[in-house]
Amino acid sequence: MARVFNFSAGPAMLPQVVIEQARDEMLDWNGSGMSVMEMSHRGKEYMSIAAQAEADLRELLAIPANYKVLFLQGGASSQFAMVPLNLLRGKQGADYINTGDWSKKAITEAKRFCQVNVAADTSAGNFTACPAQADLKLSADAAYVHYTPNETIRGVEFPYIPATGEVPLVADMSSTLLSRPLDVSQYGLIYAGAQKNIGPAGLTVVIVREDLMGETVVGTPIMFDYKIHADAESMYNTPATYSWYLAGLVFQWLKKNGGLTQMAAVNRRKAEKLYAAIDNSGFYKNPVDTACRSWMNVPFTLADSELDTVFLSEAKAAGLVTLKGHRSVGGMRASIYNAMPEAGVDALVAFMADFAQRHG
Repeated sequence: MARVFNFSAGPAMLPQVVIEQARDEMLDWNGSGMSVMEMSHRGKEYMSIAAQAEADLRELLAIPANYKVLFLQGGASSQFAMVPLNLLRGKQGADYINTGDWSKKAITEAKRFCQVNVAADTSAGNFTACPAQADLKLSADAAYVHYTPNETIRGVEFPYIPATGEVPLVADMSSTLLSRPLDVSQYGLIYAGAQKNIGPAGLTVVIVREDLMGETVVGTPIMFDYKIHADAESMYNTPATYSWYLAGLVFQWLKKNGGLTQMAAVNRRKAEKLYAAIDNSGFYKNPVDTACRSWMNVPFTLADSELDTVFLSEAKAAGLVTLKGHRSVGGMRASIYNAMPEAGVDALVAFMADFAQRHG
């Protein structure tokens, strides 16, 4: 059966060459006589895989030497608790910017551990825009400022990096990390679930400045202490070894294909094609302010919602799958992460034009 174009928001499609390499190495990695998933995480074979993956990620993002890279478990949702437990450092509160569903979840969890100042809240506009820098009501004594650069459900993306002065900036980059170049030094901490641009589910990448570790809230579980993981090189416990290995293959794929500068050019082009198809159709609509449209997640509605089921059925028959919008929003959503080839977006655009002509 031919592979489909999978527009899922996550777990998302992986580069085909990565899957093929993993297939070829499944029974015997590099002459070891073992599959990677069978290896001891402390054996020399796996340790070489882990070290190479970290080195490649550091190269791709030009991560400064004073930042630790952690490969953890628990998804980005565990980071909603780990961030305040590690970064409060004796302070009572933190600032959070609320621009959608994932921001809200982070805020809800942080309230269990500290006073949360919501520095901006775009819910009144149904989360269809980002607040301007001038509208951020930041606290002078905040331990950190947390935001979600890209909200996957509603397709809203910050067009700028919030300026927070000396207060560490924390970002949930689950859906944008590795989609374009990034100045890591502007952040105190970055975290990202792997299942969008990095690799399969089961792995979470954390990039944290060294001076922000080592002073956890009293009673913090050992497994929630960044310094414990950093000192153990992400192997305090058995890590998600196979997901880490696959992420390493993705990093190598990115390097071979021009790195993040080239990936940014492709991602921008894909997004522009899809938004143009929506805006010029007279049949489809995207509700997001044009300045805050996501490169990664593109929601859209049809002129008649009664056609949604037909659209999804016909799209699936055309090899275009997982286009149904999130249940809280409805309509459609096309997630076009790094591994979605431009040909996939072209196929979707052509299908949308044909569907609109026949049903408009």
